[in-house]
Amino acid sequence: MLMRPARPRPGPARPSLVALLVVLIGTTVALGTSSGASAAPMARAAGAPQVLSSVQGSQTDPVYSYAKAIHESIRVATRMDTDKDGKPDTIAVDIIRPGEPASAGQKVPVIMDASPYFLCCGRGNESQLKTYDSKGVIAAMPLYYDNYFVPRGYAEVGVDVLGTNRSTGCGDLGGPGEIAGITAVIDWLNGRNTAVDLAGKPATAAWATGAVGMIGKSYDGTLANGVAATGVVGLKTIVPISAIDNWYFYTRSHGVVYYDNYPSYLTGAVGRTDGVCDAQRAQLDVSADDASGDQNAFWQARNYLKDAGRVTASVLESHGVNDTNVQTDNLSTWWAALGQNGITRKLWLSQEGHVDPFDYRRSAWVSQLHQWFDYELMGLPNGVLDQPQVTVERSPNTFVGQASWPTTRAATVVKLGTDGLGSTLGGMLALADRPSLTEQQAISTPSQPVAGRLMFTSAPLSKDVRLSGTPTVTLRVRADRTDTPITAKLVDYGASMRPVGEGVTNASTSSCWGQSTPVDSACYLDVNHLFAASSASVLSRGWVDASHAHSSINPTPLVPAKWRLITIPLRAQDVTLAAGHQLGVVVSLSDTEFTTPNSTGATITIDLTQSSLSLPLTSGVTIMPGPVAGAVMGAVSPAVGGAGSRGIPPLPLG
Repeated sequence: MLMRPARPRPGPARPSLVALLVVLIGTTVALGTSSGASAAPMARAAGAPQVLSSVQGSQTDPVYSYAKAIHESIRVATRMDTDKDGKPDTIAVDIIRPGEPASAGQKVPVIMDASPYFLCCGRGNESQLKTYDSKGVIAAMPLYYDNYFVPRGYAEVGVDVLGTNRSTGCGDLGGPGEIAGITAVIDWLNGRNTAVDLAGKPATAAWATGAVGMIGKSYDGTLANGVAATGVVGLKTIVPISAIDNWYFYTRSHGVVYYDNYPSYLTGAVGRTDGVCDAQRAQLDVSADDASGDQNAFWQARNYLKDAGRVTASVLESHGVNDTNVQTDNLSTWWAALGQNGITRKLWLSQEGHVDPFDYRRSAWVSQLHQWFDYELMGLPNGVLDQPQVTVERSPNTFVGQASWPTTRAATVVKLGTDGLGSTLGGMLALADRPSLTEQQAISTPSQPVAGRLMFTSAPLSKDVRLSGTPTVTLRVRADRTDTPITAKLVDYGASMRPVGEGVTNASTSSCWGQSTPVDSACYLDVNHLFAASSASVLSRGWVDASHAHSSINPTPLVPAKWRLITIPLRAQDVTLAAGHQLGVVVSLSDTEFTTPNSTGATITIDLTQSSLSLPLTSGVTIMPGPVAGAVMGAVSPAVGGAGSRGIPPLPLG
């Protein structure tokens, strides 16, 4: 990962491993094959791609030789000139496809990974890069998609995003240019655009059925969301992993900016280093307007959510509920919009952080992916849609299928009172900003006063209870300033095994997923699940700039001494809280660990008679007020809190 000397990714300081009871749960993996069809196969709509000779019943088998695969590198034309050199930008596309279907005149569907990371940063836990032969033709593609799926009759297509690796032009942070460059490739695969090979000779995709499935983690998956939101013809399915649906809510939260100058930082980190794009990158920062925090036209152009109604591709989505890089507000809104528009969809939800399912449940994920692509791109009636729509990790390494997500349909409203959560005692509480307050300080010693935070805790829960969905905190406030950030955090107090950091770590062993060649191994390091016993963890966070509380587009300044009702959406979660655990809500103002310092020096007053916590609980439980006993405190889990203190902006990569 590229870094700059600034504030690292948010989260509390990690306690020493001596303070943690660490459990490594190894993930056993073997060479994956499809698990087959369910009892009631789904009929495929007319117009499906032709069935290849690799198909045996309801699945594709690896009957083609990866060693004999065709390797091609081409340049796809665009109508853009983003680097202003007087020539249209071209998108570099690398292709690995089976040779036997080509010899027989058969066409194959495409699995596509469009990424800005093929040169700068690499893909996967082992940071793999594209490699080329002496003629500049693709020799090895990162990840296992080519090794596994090319022998099964698919083409693997790796697209260099606009202004990265061998593509010309200048990137624009998931904006219209990057999206148009990828749709130009899909157009070429469907005979609607032109391309040339490395010698400048015309190149066609006569070998392609036109059916395309996009896949990728983080930035790659984000681009898949963006391309799907154009409704481009030929894109049949996408598999976004830990992906963004709205760049505004990746880089900021309701007017609160996470990082200054993030557009130029990220596009500079992944893009050209010859200075050609420097002016364009500087303009990105100007247009982003960190000073206002508004969701202006720049951010609206990177808001795929508003165009969810144009999506026609099916979606197999994966996200970790403890992802502090691409937070779950980018999951919950996209998932809901897809459902509202009747899109075929499936979801894998894990307790990990910014992690690919290949690195926490390898065999099951490859099998799921195999079934999904066979159904969506090959048209095989394998019953994949008869399986549960959602797979949720309820506890470490325990995955449960369910019909939908989130499970909660109606929220449980819990009052905030002077003696805790669920209290009937109202009153007024004053809160002054303390920018030096850390998250560790804010959530520790809940039964004692701490300057700069208000703490509301519950009595021990009478039974296990599951939280599934998006919590919110509503406060009636008045301030002595026209603006202030407000921070809210939901905390689980009680001893439990929780993921540490991202929740996985590489093992010393490896497993193989497909066919290898001397230059392209199909073998990858196995992973271990990393969990630790801790006494408390932050379940969910939320930040609102008070003037943006009712609209991130049209802010309304506070009027000092006048009351305003402000709701702070926290991040979506899915977690089971054990009987005996206690819930805590922490309210503070500025948060310099997770956001750019933005204190206004405000003091606010909270009217508790109209302040509450909304909890998406799946079953009824009475939340009673009660202080947390000091005995339950100790090491605080770093897993759900991220790693390090706020600073260096993250690259949304894998």
